[in-house]
Amino acid sequence: MSKQLILALSKGRILDETLPLLADAGIEPAEDLGKSRKLLFDTNLPDVKLVVIRATDVPTYVQLGAADLGVAGKDVLLEHGAAGLFEPLDLEIARCKLMTAGITGAEPAHARRRVATKFVNVARRWYAEQGIQAEVIKLYGAMELAPLMNLADEIVDIVDTGNTLRANGMEPRELIAPVSTRLVVNKAAMTMKHARIKPLLERLAQAVARRREGVAG
Repeated sequence: MSKQLILALSKGRILDETLPLLADAGIEPAEDLGKSRKLLFDTNLPDVKLVVIRATDVPTYVQLGAADLGVAGKDVLLEHGAAGLFEPLDLEIARCKLMTAGITGAEPAHARRRVATKFVNVARRWYAEQGIQAEVIKLYGAMELAPLMNLADEIVDIVDTGNTLRANGMEPRELIAPVSTRLVVNKAAMTMKHARIKPLLERLAQAVARRREGVAG
């Protein structure tokens, strides 16, 4: 097994908040990720490379060993499943909530609901746990449109400020899970490359603690 470490990063908002943490932990890309069309990047550490991919693909890359470590939101991990992954560190960034939502003031159906979401597995599990029969419809975007167009009774989606919901005459209802960004590690890599991964985890944990103290201060 190669001694090189591959760290998979999620594109978008998570990437913007992850890079300062990595820098504080002593890991910096050799070039500006935002200005390059490349997907695989060298870093200032000769044995660490970064790959920048869609957030939903990060658990798959790490689970199957294409990447040793990854950075992904808890929402993605809940939907994907955690087989083959360790989740040793909460990076405490990109915080939000995974919630149900519906038309403001509308009484939720008690027995059966039609639910639109991209978090199909999460939604099925959660409604089953509540004893509610749910028909889950997979959508990839603009979830708020589904109740407005009578496609669904409720949605399951990420809620940050709630402004988008309110702008579309909707309200958050039930909290399914608080969400933040996590560092995940391939289980085989954790064993085979433990000597390299452990100090990296420690430096990242220290960077998270410093950020927390700075925010608190």
